[in-house]
Amino acid sequence: MSDDYLIRNCAPTLAGIKTASLFTCPYETQAALLDSVRRINERIGSKGLRMLPLRFSDKKALIYLYRPEKLRIDLSDATAANLLESCGYNTSSCEKCVVRLVQKLRQTEDFPHEIGLFLGYPPEDVCGFIEQGPDYCKCSGCWKVYGDEEAAKKKFAQYKKCTRIYCDLWAKGKDIERLTVAG
Repeated sequence: MSDDYLIRNCAPTLAGIKTASLFTCPYETQAALLDSVRRINERIGSKGLRMLPLRFSDKKALIYLYRPEKLRIDLSDATAANLLESCGYNTSSCEKCVVRLVQKLRQTEDFPHEIGLFLGYPPEDVCGFIEQGPDYCKCSGCWKVYGDEEAAKKKFAQYKKCTRIYCDLWAKGKDIERLTVAG
């Protein structure tokens, strides 16, 4: 996986303004992809990020780049924790929640709706999607919004601007290590 691909898909997470990013990455062999993930973890892991392949299918892998400390804070929110517990997660640790998410993703082709909590989406919006469905949101961008529409629109614009800036900086020669903000 190229640095360019990572920056285009994960700039807000690399910048430290988003808890996590999820993207699909093509690969030739599973071994080569795992080696690429290991090398990326070696390069940016010291800055508080971790990359995991969540599932593999048809020469594509679902990749999760996240900040464990930010995720721990997000999942400790009472609304998030209650939702996760109702979905069968052991919320005693962030790591156990990630392991359970991986299990769920590998057991079915569908995405568990609570995945939004692992991406830093507001718990009220994740609950709104589960309870009301996709047709009843106030607006949509990176996620469907059921709560604070203005805050979400600002966050969507922030993520878009960050991605544009990071792509420009990378094109001008900044490497991924310098673009990754320590958490």
